[in-house]
Amino acid sequence: MTAAKPVTALRGVGSALAERLRELGVLTVPDLLFLLPLRYEDRTRTVPLGELRAGLRAAVEGEVQLTEVVFRGRRQLLCRIADGSGFLTLRFFHFNAQQQQALARGARLRCFGEAGRTAGGFEFVHPEYRRVDERAAAHAQEHLTPVYPATEGITQGRLRQLMSMALEQLDAAELTDWLPAAVLADERLPALAEALRIVHRPPADTPLESLVDRRHPAQRRLAFEELLAHHLSLRLLRRRVQSDPGWPLCVSADVKHRLLAALPFRLTRAQARALAQIEADLRLPKPMLRLVQGDVGCGKTLVAALAATAALAAGRQAALMAPTELLADQHAENFRRWFEPLGFEVALLAGRQPAKMRAALRLAIKRGAKPLVIGTQALFQEGVEFASLALVIVDEQHRFGVHQRLALREKGAAGGRRPHQLIMTATPIPRTLAMTAYADLDVSVIDELPPGRTPVRTVVLADSRRAEVVQRIRTACLEGRQAYWVCPLIDESDDMPYQAAEETAAALAAALPELAVGLVHGRMPAAAKELTMRRFKDGEIKLLVATTVIEVGVDVPNATLMVIENAERMGLAQLHQLRGRGGRGLHASSCVLLFRPPLSALARERLAVLRATNDGFVVARRDLELRGPGELLGTRQTGLAQMRVADLLRDADMLPRVHVAAEEILAHWPDRVEPLVRRWIGGAEQYGRVG
Repeated sequence: MTAAKPVTALRGVGSALAERLRELGVLTVPDLLFLLPLRYEDRTRTVPLGELRAGLRAAVEGEVQLTEVVFRGRRQLLCRIADGSGFLTLRFFHFNAQQQQALARGARLRCFGEAGRTAGGFEFVHPEYRRVDERAAAHAQEHLTPVYPATEGITQGRLRQLMSMALEQLDAAELTDWLPAAVLADERLPALAEALRIVHRPPADTPLESLVDRRHPAQRRLAFEELLAHHLSLRLLRRRVQSDPGWPLCVSADVKHRLLAALPFRLTRAQARALAQIEADLRLPKPMLRLVQGDVGCGKTLVAALAATAALAAGRQAALMAPTELLADQHAENFRRWFEPLGFEVALLAGRQPAKMRAALRLAIKRGAKPLVIGTQALFQEGVEFASLALVIVDEQHRFGVHQRLALREKGAAGGRRPHQLIMTATPIPRTLAMTAYADLDVSVIDELPPGRTPVRTVVLADSRRAEVVQRIRTACLEGRQAYWVCPLIDESDDMPYQAAEETAAALAAALPELAVGLVHGRMPAAAKELTMRRFKDGEIKLLVATTVIEVGVDVPNATLMVIENAERMGLAQLHQLRGRGGRGLHASSCVLLFRPPLSALARERLAVLRATNDGFVVARRDLELRGPGELLGTRQTGLAQMRVADLLRDADMLPRVHVAAEEILAHWPDRVEPLVRRWIGGAEQYGRVG
């Protein structure tokens, strides 16, 4: 449309209705056209009343036999219709006198609803309906009926009326198709206007299955454009970030060699490959934007530490942001062990520290006296300033949002330069998906575990075999090993029959009086939690009962047994992360997945995956197939806004072509990038701008 008319330009749309439409993200007439149906209903044919069955959603037609107001617990309007094959009751709890008059005896109605069985036959509760005359009775609707996202105060019927008006304007005016003709031809996709007409008013002969599966060419056309817009938005973010100069850094061969020489092992080939890619980025005068993904325990942290040597040797600062204080503590311990012998001080900035200590740390960081700073979200809060922040390391990327990562980047804006960014994630995802979800980042993969990491054996047991598991813990701990017992909840819940962590800890302490049992969960005071974790790591506590707070960041090589309660309720990625707490020492490790029968088909398949493989990339691929990318990736952390029609898994076959189209548009039609992004994401591309 040449001009984006406000939605109030449509007949009957006043300020009140416009405000409700705003809640659906609809401000203009084009916005309305891109409010796409969630699903479709086939009302093109009517079902005889005698063929209704419970749960069937259907269009029916009949003549009103009786309409009356009754009081059965509450006031309600009952309308009985018949068509010669049977009867149906229409039940309304909310109605007015005008509606009652419209349902007078003899009126012919066409209704749509879901059939429910009652003692008196079938009924529709609050169905959609309209009066028809005998001449129209033989003519069903000409198209499938779309069902749109709902909001309070706007009925589906009103939305369809508004959409009809918008489609009329689509006929009368031009809706700009920002996809170049060459791209459309390559993809054999319909034009935008044609795709929108089909999506909003599918002809009666359109296969409903193709619409339900969202594989109709019209939907594929819109999905392609949406994926392209999201990809371009992240490319814009990358371009914006790299438009500022960075700190060219050369890795000090001496510092790097001294750090490596102190290690009891050598880098794996995969670690060396990732480090070489990082070092090449650091040498450039623009900020690095690199994601390192690898399985639990693959050695990502060591690679990040080696990257940090480049900043420290150049007299600059590096910062590592972790999602939890437990993980920040773990990193601080490792980095101190690696860097303090080299003469570099490591500072830990955490929210639990006394205000006076934090103030002193902030001052030292601002003066440049703390070259390496590790912390949680506290790092990007106001009041934390760096003298010369040259490298930002973000661990467990999936726990943070893009805004948080970019806010930390702004901390390094000294002298007009921006720090390099190294992002780490232990949630491996397929390459094509990574190229889309993290299009603002280059991707390195560490697909090899260090020597000495023993595979964790996984067994799946019903919780009726709990006593066997307790005995297994007793045996392992008396042999000098340690164990975890993970519970999803902290205390008993009426809604979900999970074993509560506190209740479980008490029961295990009673069953294993010869063992020291500890408890850690997210609601504990930070100091108590830290003390318990420290005692477990030092071997004083033999069995640690915990919530999923220990999913990341705990490294206890002597812990060789992991028991996970209600494993059927957890996602594959989380279960794999928890399992990765084992296998870190010289002894063989096991993971016991306890489940409460009966298992759903999805839960059974999920547990079977974990039993079959320890490979995080295989687990992630199956997680993607079982749950979809929305849950695996989230959207907040990648910068991807919620998709309206596209699906990263279902439409994965289009992703390589989306990347090619993005390159072509950026090269030959750069003026079309912003309008495409604005159409599908609105102002969301602004997440690249902080402050």
